[in-house]
Amino acid sequence: MAELGSKGVTAGKIASNVQKKLTRAQEKVLQKLGKADETKDEQFEQCVQNFNKQLSEGTRLQKDLRTYLASVKAMHEASKKLTECLQEVYEPDWPGRDDTNKIAENNDLLWTDFHQKLVDQALLTMDTYLGQFPDIKSRIAKRGRKLVDYDSARHHFEALQTAKKKDETKIAKAEEELVKAQKVFEEMNIDLQEELPSLWNSRVGFYVNTFQSIAGLEENFHKEMSKLNQNLHDVLLGLDKQYSGNAFPIKAQPRKKTKLFARLRKKMSRYRDSTPAKANKSPSPPPDGSPITSPETKTVNHELEPSTLEAPGASIPKSPSQPTEAAHAGAEAAGSEAAAGAEASKTEGDSGSSSLPAVVVETFPATVNGTVEGGASSERADMPPGFLFKVQAMHDYTATDSDELQLKAGDVVLVIPFENPEEQDEGWLMGVKESDWIQHKELDQCRGVFPENFTERVQ
Repeated sequence: MAELGSKGVTAGKIASNVQKKLTRAQEKVLQKLGKADETKDEQFEQCVQNFNKQLSEGTRLQKDLRTYLASVKAMHEASKKLTECLQEVYEPDWPGRDDTNKIAENNDLLWTDFHQKLVDQALLTMDTYLGQFPDIKSRIAKRGRKLVDYDSARHHFEALQTAKKKDETKIAKAEEELVKAQKVFEEMNIDLQEELPSLWNSRVGFYVNTFQSIAGLEENFHKEMSKLNQNLHDVLLGLDKQYSGNAFPIKAQPRKKTKLFARLRKKMSRYRDSTPAKANKSPSPPPDGSPITSPETKTVNHELEPSTLEAPGASIPKSPSQPTEAAHAGAEAAGSEAAAGAEASKTEGDSGSSSLPAVVVETFPATVNGTVEGGASSERADMPPGFLFKVQAMHDYTATDSDELQLKAGDVVLVIPFENPEEQDEGWLMGVKESDWIQHKELDQCRGVFPENFTERVQ
């Protein structure tokens, strides 16, 4: 009998819950259609909005904190692998081997301690903070359902009171249900009205404590890690002094581009040397009496651009406003034609006739790595055209090509832009040694490229 009674109670609860859901659904439909009024509490609704925002921010903070901890753990593993590698390559007879082992051990302990303290003082606190939200969120939802029950009971009571045929028994029962629904709703509403503002205000103190803890732990960690790094630096410095004769040579970054620039400049130098020293002197006529085509030049701030070399017989641009893009686009083709023109000139010279190629000079903006620098204000009288800044050679550099500068440690180089930025290789600069510039004031024979990592900027 008890079992049947228990089943009967369960069935009754199920039926009651189903009936409540149907009543609530009907009430919400009537409210949306405007056929039934809805109890509003704007102050509480603002509290709910704040609650949802606080929950969203806390969830994001928790996610980012877990990502941060995962990164710390990954860095710990990477640092551990690195120190293990150092221990393996550090030979037993080298000075400071015991010190390197101790540094590696302390490094591992420091990372472990840092990670554990982050978990204890930040992540667990974060979990506790967010742990209170699910219960409050559930109570907010329940309060919403009880509010619908209250509105439904109120409307039912009002409907019975305004009915033409009144039933006092039903009215009394409806009034009793209304009082009960109102009491349940108000109890929940009062509790939440007190808790939600308090929870919202607590976020400030929580954020302060959380980020102060993280910042303090990071500060202490980096201080201790800095000491370990300094100790390791001193150990390696001692090793370097003992084996100073086996210093690792510094190498320049390889140049990836072809040597077209150097070849074209050599050809231009030959053409320039073959022209008269002064413009007012007339060249000697060729043996067969054929006319000579004089080279035409435009006055600019930089030396002759190799990419603008044109083959003999090519048309000579007359207008200074002609776009320089055409010259760039034809640079590679012009180089090939120039070589062919040189051979043709030689052949024609042997046969008794020749012509000189037209040389056109274009002005390009001062650039380093594609960035415009310098300008008219930097082109001072005591500096080469387009001067950008000074560097000093920190190591000797032996030139491996004719367009490279030979450097000695201590040499000061005046950096100037490439006439064509596309010819600049990564890690290389164009310049002229200050001593050569002071002595000759001439770029054609003095300038060249050099590796940037062999120098240090001084101005």
